[in-house]
Amino acid sequence: MTGKRVVITKAGGLSAITCQPMRIPEPGPGEVRVKVAYAGINFADLLKRMGFYNPRPPFPFTPGYEASGVVDAMGAEVDGFEIGQHVVVAGSDGLQASHVISPRERVLPIPDGITLQKAASTPVTYLTAHHMLHYLGNLKPDDSVLIHGGGGGVGTAALQLCRWAGIEKVWATASASKHRIIERYGARPIDRHNEDFLTIIKDETNGKGVDHVLDPIGGDHLKRSLSCLSEGGRLYTYGLSAAAPSSKRSLLKALLALRKRPKFDPLRLMNRNRGVFGVHMGTWTNETVMQTQLKRIVDGIQDGHLDPIVDRVFDAEDVREAHQYIHDAKNIGKVLLKFEDVDDNTASLG
Repeated sequence: MTGKRVVITKAGGLSAITCQPMRIPEPGPGEVRVKVAYAGINFADLLKRMGFYNPRPPFPFTPGYEASGVVDAMGAEVDGFEIGQHVVVAGSDGLQASHVISPRERVLPIPDGITLQKAASTPVTYLTAHHMLHYLGNLKPDDSVLIHGGGGGVGTAALQLCRWAGIEKVWATASASKHRIIERYGARPIDRHNEDFLTIIKDETNGKGVDHVLDPIGGDHLKRSLSCLSEGGRLYTYGLSAAAPSSKRSLLKALLALRKRPKFDPLRLMNRNRGVFGVHMGTWTNETVMQTQLKRIVDGIQDGHLDPIVDRVFDAEDVREAHQYIHDAKNIGKVLLKFEDVDDNTASLG
């Protein structure tokens, strides 16, 4: 039997990614094979294609941190699943394929009421946002938050988490076309092209600053984000979109973004009582912490506190178009790739 998978053949532009036939693998002991309906695309996949993101497997490789589908086969020593059961998979690459093999610990049953599309939109974006705000940030109801990229996948997840936590002082940067989604979740939008977020934050907090800043942009943008922090504030850096302003691979632009990164002085951070966290859930190894957070996120979706936003679904063969769509910052919420036709109802085997 043959399936298909996305392959990044080398570091480069859109021509470096393609959809290819693949032999369907067999699960080993403790492994589950999932027939994939939808796989999520994250900006990290774009950066990996361009050669600007680590760790990554050697070229060629299949990207993808998250996928949803049905249990297709199981290896020995696997229990708790049934063939045809709706599941979501969280991994560290290789999930943008029609059939994937995963350790059973990384496969989670999808509860009734959650569609396969919404399930595939959840692991990376919501886990990243929850990890920053709650696990690292100990978010409290009277805290204030600035979210950069408020219209994207992690941005909309963070907005929903803030609303769920009762946070009233939330700002989010985005292009003007995405302000409506930010306002929907009770936040104050800032036009990232025509307004200065640092001036607005200082003015609207009477010079105090905010308690949390989420920054996926990097480069010299981090310096300005750090300046937004209040006493005891925390800056979370979880991307480097400044290195990839277009779909074309430019070493010069990437190097400029890297050179403009702030060099954090421990003494200055100490004297000003500020903290900086680097966040990469693809390298996080504490399974207990991850499972606990994912369970809370799923509970939040079931209870109506969280609602994953699916912006657009591309056929797997159109992966280049999907990458360009994200490069152009057109998405509000999540972009998915579709692989196999699976009945996307909300019923699961129990």
